[in-house]
Amino acid sequence: MQIKDSVAIVTGGGNGIGEAVAKYFAKNGAKVAVVDMSQKDIDRVVAQIKEMGGQAIGVQANVTSEAETAKFVKATVDAFGKVNIAVSCAGIIRDGTMLTLDKDTGKVAKKMGLDKWQPVLDVNLTGTFLTIRDSAEAMVNGGWPGLLVAISSVNKIGQVGQLNYSSTKVADALLPKIVIGEFMMRGIKNIRCVSIAPGYTATPMLTGMNQDALKAILADVHLGRLVEPNEIAQTIGFCVENEAINATCIEVTGGLCHAKGIAK
Repeated sequence: MQIKDSVAIVTGGGNGIGEAVAKYFAKNGAKVAVVDMSQKDIDRVVAQIKEMGGQAIGVQANVTSEAETAKFVKATVDAFGKVNIAVSCAGIIRDGTMLTLDKDTGKVAKKMGLDKWQPVLDVNLTGTFLTIRDSAEAMVNGGWPGLLVAISSVNKIGQVGQLNYSSTKVADALLPKIVIGEFMMRGIKNIRCVSIAPGYTATPMLTGMNQDALKAILADVHLGRLVEPNEIAQTIGFCVENEAINATCIEVTGGLCHAKGIAK
């Protein structure tokens, strides 16, 4: 499978990793549907893709809605005649600990509420499921070869303060194995599924943070810098064109490790 002449759906395509993926595909000859909640960001990314000679449409949609997921898949097929690649980049963070104690009494003063728990599950997990489910449906019914891509995170290993986020990302990491197992059972041979687990990536949230805190984070990264969004996009592009990559999760972290205290 080649990127050139393929059709890609990218959710969360209005910024960050999703924007980089959408532009990478367009630059390499794919037609792209940019899906996001922000119409302003959609318009900007679509305009920039067209300025560099690419083809793109924008669809404003909430990935947690079955009706809106169906809408952006249909809009892609209506515009470009098929779907070959679906990358679920839409995601949110609502960090916090499950329990917060009163410093004087030692008793529970606050609990993580469903206002922090549920939206993260809805966008990061349910949104990924719906995007992959409905894109796969279109590929199967159209007879088109395809690649389905979930976005996990290196924090799938479990990050304190991210019980909600890490729970979704470990599920997104496992999703390809289960999906491909089902495809084998159903005799679906021309559609693959992978997940990508980025490490600390140069999105606005990280590049704009306290620089001392950022330096501390990078102390655990062998590469010595943040991963660039385009490096994530290149990895996904490699997955498109290498059909042996399937039913797995690939980490792209720059060599994130915790080697402090190891004797020389």
